[in-house]
Formats: sequence, C-alpha cells, structure tokens
Amino acid sequence: MPSARTSKSAGAAQFVPEGKDWAALRSASCECRGCDLYKDASQTVFGEGPVPARLMMVGEQPGDREDVEGHVFVGPAGRLLDRALAAAGIDRSAAYLTNAVKHFKFVERGKRRIHQQPRRGEVVACFPWLREEIRVVRPQLVVCLGAVAAKALLGSSFTLTAHRGEVLEQDGLRIGVTVHPSAVLRADDRDEAYEAFVADLKALKKSLQESL
Repeated sequence: MPSARTSKSAGAAQFVPEGKDWAALRSASCECRGCDLYKDASQTVFGEGPVPARLMMVGEQPGDREDVEGHVFVGPAGRLLDRALAAAGIDRSAAYLTNAVKHFKFVERGKRRIHQQPRRGEVVACFPWLREEIRVVRPQLVVCLGAVAAKALLGSSFTLTAHRGEVLEQDGLRIGVTVHPSAVLRADDRDEAYEAFVADLKALKKSLQESL
C-alpha cells in the first residue's frame, strides 16, 4: 500500500474512518475539512465503480460538471475518456474511477468557474482518502491519468512524459501512467493526442491482462 508521501500536517487523516467499507468512506468524505478546498466546492466528489475492481483509474480532481453533479468524469474530459476506453477495449463499467483530490479547485471569471491545478499540499492532504480507496478496491493495476495523480502515488519528482504508457511498481502496487484526458482536449493536434492516449490505454490494458 502506498505510504503517500505524506506531509506532517494531518490533512484528511482525521476525517478518514480507516478500515471501513466503501460506503462508510464515501459518507465520511462528505464531511472532510482536511484542506480549504471544501469551502468553495459544491460537494465532495468521491470515487465510483465496482468494489473490488481489477482496474482503478485516478485523475486529478473533479471539474465543474463533476462538482455540480457529484459524480466522477461526467464532464468533457470524462466523455473523451469514455470514447478512448471504448477504443482501447476497456469496459469503463468494470473500472473504479476516482481523483487524487476530491474537491473542485477553481477561480471565478464572470459566470464561469475555471479549473486550477491543486497544490502539492492539497494533494498530500487528500491522500488518506485515495489510500483507503486503494485498500477497499484492491486493484491489480492503478492507472494514473495525468501528472498530479502520478505524483500523488509515485512522488513529487516523478516525470510523466518519461514513463507514459508504462507500468511501474511502488510499495507493492502496480501503477500505469498516461496523460489526463483534459490534456487531449487542450492539445494543438487533438487527433494525434487522442491516438497517443488510446495507444497508452491499450498498452496498459495488455499489461493488466498479462498479470493474470
């Protein structure tokens, strides 16, 4: 189990009912005050999917739609992820999806809420939730979508671009890495970025199959 590159601050730890089942974790997460992000977010957005699950996917944080609806990966990046998973032959309904940070961090511009990347301290503060999700889900492979998720599990010095599409081991956990689907949406050549993303997912799926 990852030890979470934890800082000395308590973060979410005081709110996490360690050793409990998924339902108890999700319920407790709604009252988390482990960092200040809860103050502006609409709600906690906890992970969803089958428990246990062979495949677990970890993104950065909820976006605007996720914050409003209370579900993971339901915005534009989520729709792209659905399409890419289908292209790679991965059944989303069989995977557990979550984020490294459970509250939406944003800045307001007029009526729009613009995503802001969480600080390292906010990721570390939220890690106890991710650690417990990994415990209850018991995945054979965790796929990190983007650098924030990868650094949460593999350390702050981890470089995603050097290892995307690869599977690494950390604290007894097999961890695959690729970009976040939002990076595909922001790419200058979206078609090329999408094909590279699908190629990563296919390689990670192959690694999962070979682990059986």
